[in-house]
Amino acid sequence: MELPKFLLGDNTDFPEDIFIIHLDYPRFIINLKDDEVEFMEEAEDLDEAELNAEMEGLIVLANEFYDREMERYEKE
Repeated sequence: MELPKFLLGDNTDFPEDIFIIHLDYPRFIINLKDDEVEFMEEAEDLDEAELNAEMEGLIVLANEFYDREMERYEKE
């Protein structure tokens, strides 16, 4: 099975929050309510500078994903 790079999620325990889940390495969840990032695994092969640089790009991609999903949702 091929998994998407990002998933959009919500949770009834957190009704005001929207989450973007990144399923590729390094796996993480972004809470769009406060932009908090929670890693689901340690990025062992990247030093802190590399991880920060990669995360900046991934957060941009996550935001673009969210924007596309919202556009698709609004069309329906």
